[in-house]
Amino acid sequence: MKYESNWRSLDTRPVPQWFQDAKFGIFIHWGLYSVPGYAKKGDYAEWYGWNMNDKESATWKFHETKYGADFQYADFVKDFKAELFDAEEWVSLFRRAGAKYINFVSKHHDGYCMYPSEYAWNWNSYDLLPHRDFCAELKAACDKADVRFGVYHSVYEWFHPLFLKDPEEYALKHLHPMLKELVEKYQPATLFTDGEWQYTSDVWHSEEFLQWLYNESSVKDFIVPNDRWGRETRGVHGGNFTTEYGFVGNESADKTCDDIQELRYFEECRGIGRSFGVNRIETTDDYMSAAELIELLVDLVSKGGNLLLNVGPNADGTIPVIMQERLEQIGEWLNINGEGIYAARKLKKSKFEKVWYTQRDGKIYVFFTGFPFGEKKIDLAFDPSYKARLLGCDVKVDTAADEAGMKLLFPAINPDEMKSKYIYTICLEK
Repeated sequence: MKYESNWRSLDTRPVPQWFQDAKFGIFIHWGLYSVPGYAKKGDYAEWYGWNMNDKESATWKFHETKYGADFQYADFVKDFKAELFDAEEWVSLFRRAGAKYINFVSKHHDGYCMYPSEYAWNWNSYDLLPHRDFCAELKAACDKADVRFGVYHSVYEWFHPLFLKDPEEYALKHLHPMLKELVEKYQPATLFTDGEWQYTSDVWHSEEFLQWLYNESSVKDFIVPNDRWGRETRGVHGGNFTTEYGFVGNESADKTCDDIQELRYFEECRGIGRSFGVNRIETTDDYMSAAELIELLVDLVSKGGNLLLNVGPNADGTIPVIMQERLEQIGEWLNINGEGIYAARKLKKSKFEKVWYTQRDGKIYVFFTGFPFGEKKIDLAFDPSYKARLLGCDVKVDTAADEAGMKLLFPAINPDEMKSKYIYTICLEK
């Protein structure tokens, strides 16, 4: 099928099945902003280069004290050394976490690229320190590990002179060629654009670019773009719809995960803490627990979406240990319960709190909190032909009719024999 350069045609392209099956990906915000690694709690540390220009901001006060008033954002280049970065170690961690794809920030709003680019000469990680092509290294590691490599790419740049002069000319002469270079060079499986909110999609010429992406690019059969192509497009046009910390806004409406799940396939992105780029002043109180993250994943999948969970590495290339621990905990849970997550589809919304459903290959999966004990009511029609299986524990679980529909009857279970934690899963199969 050939797609035309208009939203009516472009919106008919389905979100590739691999993405709908994957369910869990890793976002990676890493760049010059990782050197200071600072933001007021609740703010995004990757916006350091912008916030330091506000002389009343917490960022500027930190910057002036730590680095001095004459220290420019570009001066962070000398300290962005990535001396401990190992792409294979990163990807091995993400694979153990159960992630099926990554979304690496190839360029944030500061314009600094994490790969050599004809359109960012001497403002990238290859021409300058640390003289490395991080996109190439991560792409190679992902290909070896069977984890799909994808990218985030900001459509605007805070201080690019052509953008400040003429955004439309910038889009045609800088953004489009840069995106095509990135896509053809690294063949990413995802393209998460961002920074589109100042102008409508006609200024960005987004429909023209997506027509090329869908019809002519080398990744046309599998790439997954998102919906951030103009200030009017979020939750309305594009590929998968994106929420951020549970919310997405555009010029006409405010939407949440619950709103957009009925419109198109969606993906929620957020950090383990409150920032995408590493924020060194965040504490354990600012980080979601393993139980909260797993509950978030289950909730999103039960609604038909994906979770894109962010890590913010340090400037030296290490991933903070607390982030590593959270990923390992998610992976341990998915090793036991993943059959009800990967390639699953939504079934219905439960009327019971802390109960979720998915379906896959004729099987129904029931997720719930609270250790399996006694009986558990679920609002599914009772069908005696379904047999119940508790994932992570080899015990017999009976079912019976109930006024709510069905109840699960659990024997006494020794907690030491239960392999799962946080959220427990029943598989109903015939």
